[in-house]
Amino acid sequence: MRLWSVHPKYLDPTGLVALWREALLAQAVLRGETRGYQHHPQLQRFREAADPVASIAAYLAEVHAESLRREYRFAAEKVGARRDPTPIPVARGQLDFEWTHLMAKLAARAPEQHARLADVASPDAHPLFHVVDGGVAPWERASSAA
Repeated sequence: MRLWSVHPKYLDPTGLVALWREALLAQAVLRGETRGYQHHPQLQRFREAADPVASIAAYLAEVHAESLRREYRFAAEKVGARRDPTPIPVARGQLDFEWTHLMAKLAARAPEQHARLADVASPDAHPLFHVVDGGVAPWERASSAA
């Protein structure tokens, strides 16, 4: 599961669809509707939010909005109640780590998109997050953060 901190506008079609599915799974976990993925590290920052369910709904709402910009048909009714969540901090180091990770994925599976994004020096964060100083998040898997 990868719940990207970078804005979903950067994802290729495969990445956006995967994010939609993974965020729906995360929503089910946070609602207590499934037993799988209970201890997944990507969920930690949502669990630490003042209202985890509202936070994942806001996250999903932006992924859905990106799908509409691309004229995809993601099911809006799957997004939970849209209360106004408190923004979640994301460290610049985490955002940069994810950007490097995403660019490596795009180089392999979507070279045209990789080329279009090559000049992005500082990617935008997903609107749920606000960028703060700091390094890679402690919940990031050590093997992938090395």
